[in-house]
Amino acid sequence: MPRPPLHERMIAGESGWCLRANRWGGASRWRGYFARVSRLGDGVFWYALMGALVLLDGRDGLAASAHMAATGAVALLLYRALKRRTRRPRPFVQDARIRAWVAPLDEFSFPSGHTLHAVAFSLVAIAHYPPLAALLVPFTASVAASRVVLGLHYPSDVLAASAIGGALAALSLWLVPGVSLFG
Repeated sequence: MPRPPLHERMIAGESGWCLRANRWGGASRWRGYFARVSRLGDGVFWYALMGALVLLDGRDGLAASAHMAATGAVALLLYRALKRRTRRPRPFVQDARIRAWVAPLDEFSFPSGHTLHAVAFSLVAIAHYPPLAALLVPFTASVAASRVVLGLHYPSDVLAASAIGGALAALSLWLVPGVSLFG
């Protein structure tokens, strides 16, 4: 019998992880928490943060917000291109035991756009305002976890999105003189 393609083997290997995480979503308090975090990660949180930076820090806040917005625009283009190219089915489509606890924003799973944007936005914001790490790191981790718990993504979707978001943020920080995660 021929060996299944790599992507099918990956899905089979990750389904157990997805199912276990998705069962957490069955508990109403966890489902509520992750659904709220996921909804905030749709953009609401990031737009509010950008607005707050402008209001609280004027021109410097505007510069940071513009940097975040430009990085986000590139992330959106990259995310959409990857979704169209890979067309990976979502976990709840592949495995009937996995429930989608919230409605997905689009049809495909790879990569997690919520995670990609959360990582990219967080790293850029933290480079401009290091104290924000105390808020943004846990929020970003919660957004990433929510995508698996809610049955919308495989762990590899989230891990790949984290790497892509991190690389995109690093590139954007390299392109903007005087802003760095490392002081």
